Amino acid sequence: MRTSTRSAKTIGKTTATKANSQTPAKTAPARGASFKTGTHKSVHGYLQYKLYVPSVAQRDVIELPLVVMLHGCGQTADDFARGTGMNALAEQLGFLVLYPDQSRRANIGGCWNWFKPEHQCRDTGEPALIASLTLQIVAEQNADEAKVYVAGLSAGASMALILGTAYPDVFAAVGVHSGLAVGAAHDAVSVMAAMQAGNPGQCHHDQLPTIIFHGAADKVVNARNGRFVAMRALEPYDNLVKSETKGRVRAGQDYTRTRHRVGEGRPYIEHWLVHDAGHAWSGGNPTGTYTDQTGPNASQEMIRFFLRHRTTKKRRSMPSSK
Repeated sequence: MRTSTRSAKTIGKTTATKANSQTPAKTAPARGASFKTGTHKSVHGYLQYKLYVPSVAQRDVIELPLVVMLHGCGQTADDFARGTGMNALAEQLGFLVLYPDQSRRANIGGCWNWFKPEHQCRDTGEPALIASLTLQIVAEQNADEAKVYVAGLSAGASMALILGTAYPDVFAAVGVHSGLAVGAAHDAVSVMAAMQAGNPGQCHHDQLPTIIFHGAADKVVNARNGRFVAMRALEPYDNLVKSETKGRVRAGQDYTRTRHRVGEGRPYIEHWLVHDAGHAWSGGNPTGTYTDQTGPNASQEMIRFFLRHRTTKKRRSMPSSK
């Protein structure tokens, strides 16, 4: 999925209801941390990747959470790390970050092939390859297998959602930034229609905590798609209570945050609509491509959401019902 702008226009506001902490740009590892390149091979193919291991992993024998980050078209692992600032958060809060890097041989634009049927289900294609890499990193790093999460931007967001729904035994929650529902497209023709007009995709069968970010002014992936992702994510849940709040980033964007919870507890589905934002990572750093530093910080909000969810032993022993 191609993107049309590098960053959204800065909106100068005179009042604000909430301040934004801009995503740090630094990707060089902190002292005692590492950010290294690796290659993963499986029966489904091979992937290059970058892995951030925070310094706490060197000091303490603990099982850390793992966040898998899938870049958008035209991006790389390093670029995505810069733009999202996820490594700095990992160092601050203590979690691993895995950045699979799509091969240009697999897609000339560097896009994940989320719109092709052979890459939309379990045990085949790119979902199987990324899941295999994820499980390898969990084993090698002794990560907390109950706290494995996946997030992405654009084509990466669409693939992240496929991974979450196909492997609910692996991923405890998913972050979808400017992406589309599973099954929203099946070829090069339907992908353009879905991106421009929106498509509800297919039903979800397993409960999957999902946080969604989308710009209301997105000219690449219509904001209807964010609403469709939220609608599908809600289907397996019963009796969630909806609440809606509006806010504004200081000197930045207005947004609407919709949460679905059990009473006043943690949200299971959360949808952020950033009113004037385009196709860009909200609250990201401009040193990375396709970022909008004037929006609410998607990286911080996704990690806050993720760390409140975990898979159970029962879920980890049971593959998807799809």
